[in-house]
Amino acid sequence: MIPGRSSRTRSAVWNSLVDRQPPPLFMRFLKRMGSGINSHGMIADGDRVLVSVSGGKDSLALALGLRMRQRFVPIDYELVPVLINWREHPHQPDALEGLRAFFDALGTPLTVIDADMKPESFGGRFDCYRCGRNRRRILFDIVREWPGRPLIATGHHLDDVVQTTLMNMTMRGSFSTMKPVQEFFGDTVRVIRPLCEVREQMVLDVARAAELPVSNIDCPFRQKNIRSRIGPVVERLAAINPGARENIYRSLTNIEHEYLP
Repeated sequence: MIPGRSSRTRSAVWNSLVDRQPPPLFMRFLKRMGSGINSHGMIADGDRVLVSVSGGKDSLALALGLRMRQRFVPIDYELVPVLINWREHPHQPDALEGLRAFFDALGTPLTVIDADMKPESFGGRFDCYRCGRNRRRILFDIVREWPGRPLIATGHHLDDVVQTTLMNMTMRGSFSTMKPVQEFFGDTVRVIRPLCEVREQMVLDVARAAELPVSNIDCPFRQKNIRSRIGPVVERLAAINPGARENIYRSLTNIEHEYLP
């Protein structure tokens, strides 16, 4: 965010991105995001999409992209941004105010739900996996009340998919990853990842150019999780082959066709 910018000025920037022809960077972003959405049939006419908001650059760029995309696609869908605000590590009041202003400018008001990060059912055990599972549980409880087959959109990008693939291979001996579209409860709820074909660097460029009001909580696992150590490995692979990320992503579907007996 540019120092000294007033909230009114930033809101005008966000309004213009939604209401006017976006600059080239944002059009490239929409094209990459649209490729992932269309390739996997993520969003259809009349869908209601809960956007899982963390406050980080990824989920904010996702929300902006989905909102901007509505100007260019021949379908209508509803966006419902929801932020789970952990009581143990909450967002600061001024940060929440900035996030609310951002979503108001997009015309999609933000819902904030205060919740316990470590429920008693975890028995004192806690890590990034359990945190993510707890967040999903809360979001699932929300959308279960919705008619039809609701969608939950998360901000996982291409680098997240690649890192998860390598983590599963090296730590668990499993050739698997987070799917672009994941079905739950007999396909009554779907989690979608519209940024699955977007590199993290492009997400970062969009976040900076749009002056997104990024808010990161004081997470005790931020620098200790495995993902933070796998990221540099992906960078080294990309130094050998610039298309390494995309090739790892494609390998998850290609292996099903190339190695069947």
